[in-house]
Amino acid sequence: MRKPQTNASIQDGEDGMTESASVEGLSIEIDNGVAILTLDMPSNRNAFGSDVALEYATFFQEANTRQDVRSILIRSAGDRDFCLGGAVSRTPVPPPRNTIDYRFVSTPHIEMFKAMWELERPVVSAVQGTVAGVGWLLALLADMVVAAKGSRWSHVFVRRGMIPHAGDSFYLPRIIPFHRLNEIALLGDTVTADTLDKWGLINRLVDQEEVGDTAMALARQFAEQPTRAVGLAKRHYRRSLEVDWNTMLREEMAGQALYTTSADRNEILAAGREGRKPVLTGD
Repeated sequence: MRKPQTNASIQDGEDGMTESASVEGLSIEIDNGVAILTLDMPSNRNAFGSDVALEYATFFQEANTRQDVRSILIRSAGDRDFCLGGAVSRTPVPPPRNTIDYRFVSTPHIEMFKAMWELERPVVSAVQGTVAGVGWLLALLADMVVAAKGSRWSHVFVRRGMIPHAGDSFYLPRIIPFHRLNEIALLGDTVTADTLDKWGLINRLVDQEEVGDTAMALARQFAEQPTRAVGLAKRHYRRSLEVDWNTMLREEMAGQALYTTSADRNEILAAGREGRKPVLTGD
C-alpha cells in the first residue's frame, strides 16, 4: 500500500500556525500546541471520502513526532452535522474489477482509524448535530468526547443493508458495552448523546453553544501536560486491549524506563526540588 502523501502548507498566524490541508473540506490549524481539524463539507453533511481519510491518516502519523502538536481537536463546521460517515471521494477512484476486490474499497478509512487508534497525542472530539456511520469512530476514538445535548447518533450500517466496516467491528466493542452495542448496531436505533452519556461514552455533555469552548478548553489542558507521558500512558491503555499480561507489563516497564530520559520528566523533578511550577515543553 502506498504511503499517503500530503501537500499541506504552513503559514504564520497571529496565535500560532495555520496548516492548509491538501483536500477540500478539511482545514488544519495549529494554535499554541493544539491542532484543530475541522470538517467543512455541508453539501455532503460532512461525510468524507478516501481523499479526506488519507489526509487524516497522514496527519495522525506525522503528529506523533511533531513538536508543534501536543493535542488534537476534531470538530465540524456549523451545528447541523458532525459527520454522516463515508462518502464517494472527490477524487474519482477506479471501481473494483470484481466482488473480491471490493474488500479493499474502505482501505483509506481503515488506515485513517488505525493511525488514530495508534496516535499518542491526546485527542478531543467536539460533537454536535448528527453522527452516522464511521462518524461514530471519528467521535469515539478520541480520548475525550464533548457532545451537545440532544445530538443524534445513528449507526445506520445494517439499516442500509451494509456490514459495519473501516474497523468498526474492532474498535466499537472495545468502547461500547456489548449489549448496548448490539442495540445500536443490530437494531439500528438512533440514540441521543444524552443516552450515550448515561452509558458512559461522553466525557462532557453540554448545551450546543458550549461545545466548542468546552472542547477547546480540554484540548488546551492536554497541550499543557507532559506530552510524552500522556502519549505513553495512552498507548499502554490501548495496547492492553490487544495483548496478554506479560507483553503489557514488559511494554509498560520499557515505557517507564524510556520516559526517565525525557526533558519534561527531568523538569518536573527539578521544579519539585526547587519549589516552583514546572515549565513543560512536551519533550
